[in-house]
Amino acid sequence: MLDFQRITRETDLYNLHTHTQYCDGHATIEEFVAEAVQQGFTHLGFTPHSPISVESPCNMSRENMQPYFDEVERMRKVYGDRIKLYTSMEIDYVSVGDGPASEYFQNLPLDYRIGSVHFIPAIDNPSEMVDIDGKFPAFKARMTKYFNCDIEYVVRTFFSQMMAMVEEGGFDIVGHMDKIGFNASQYLEGIDEEPWYDKLVIDLFENIMDHHLTIEINTKAWLQRNRFYPNLKYFGMLKRFNAPIVVNSDAHYPTLLNNGRLEAIKLLNVL
Repeated sequence: MLDFQRITRETDLYNLHTHTQYCDGHATIEEFVAEAVQQGFTHLGFTPHSPISVESPCNMSRENMQPYFDEVERMRKVYGDRIKLYTSMEIDYVSVGDGPASEYFQNLPLDYRIGSVHFIPAIDNPSEMVDIDGKFPAFKARMTKYFNCDIEYVVRTFFSQMMAMVEEGGFDIVGHMDKIGFNASQYLEGIDEEPWYDKLVIDLFENIMDHHLTIEINTKAWLQRNRFYPNLKYFGMLKRFNAPIVVNSDAHYPTLLNNGRLEAIKLLNVL
């Protein structure tokens, strides 16, 4: 496993959460590497959305696994004297035994693993996993189609999935730990300010600390939504308990590699 804290001590110019053409990213690995080198980055990790047991246009296929490994290795040979490149994956937790801890993902030659939740079970059909990530119009439509407009069910189930993922383990970094907060607050304003919502976040945080995992501050939505994951109001908690942290942009475009990262680092440093 990488020494994430050593990387964060060495430089602010790193990103360990990057999506390319192998999943839902919008550029090739080489385009990302070239942009990172131009911006002065010293560490760059690739994290395609993992192959998954449910239908998803955003996740890579198992057939593309070897080409992905081969391409990162090719880039190491070309750019290795200028930047350190890592082969990783953002692995979806779907259900018990179907996530980062599974034998398949444990046997992959990855430098580190990000564990994330993007899918939760439909309210009337628990075997049907539904994407609750992405843009709000799609989320709103799924609220009616799959969740009977029950936003509290969606929020609580998201955090329940996150807790189960942490308990099963098999990964190093917790990805965007309260990302549901944005879509939920668009659907019902103020829901992410409710005491019960805060308790779900704090309980998850305590579980993460008990399992000695690193927490990602995900800055992807900072420019467009003025929001970090976890939300800015939880930064004090992260600092107070000296939680292991990495600040990642979750970039899908090369030009957004540093999107919101330096702002988040600055805010952390003034707490």
